[in-house]
Amino acid sequence: MNFGPNPLWTLLWTFGLMSLFAIGGANSAIPEMHRVAVDVRHWMTDQQFADVYAISQLSPGPNVLIVTLIGYTVAGLAGALAATLAMCGPSALLAYFVSGVLQRSSHSRWTRIIQAALVPLSIGLMGATGLVLALTADRNWTAALVTVLTAGVAFATRLNPLWLMLAAGALGFAGLI
Repeated sequence: MNFGPNPLWTLLWTFGLMSLFAIGGANSAIPEMHRVAVDVRHWMTDQQFADVYAISQLSPGPNVLIVTLIGYTVAGLAGALAATLAMCGPSALLAYFVSGVLQRSSHSRWTRIIQAALVPLSIGLMGATGLVLALTADRNWTAALVTVLTAGVAFATRLNPLWLMLAAGALGFAGLI
């Protein structure tokens, strides 16, 4: 949907609608954010998206910071505010009303079925996020190998993933990736 030359309306519409489908939080909507920001709207390149994602993950605060950075890239401070409010507002209102319904019917069988069904959906969306980010950030075979090895070590051990990210960052800083 195009709202004319004012990108704020486009940001509000895009992220407002996206927030309602972000089951599992903003990170589960990363593949759609990438599709819209890079492929559909051409607000940024793959590299810029990967950089914005990295900055949002390194910064303190909620994971939804990526939306703020995309909005800032598109329309400055007003875009950052519009995108953040659009991503947080509708989903917060929906969560408020749904939690009231679920609390009133907490002993109902259908409530447990819906909650159980949302778990694999959320895990699948997170997996899609990992795939999109790996395809976006890994620009050569060495980077792809580091990604696969890091994921394997994180899965197979109890090592804190921050140490793995630090090691991968050091390899990148040294110019080896």
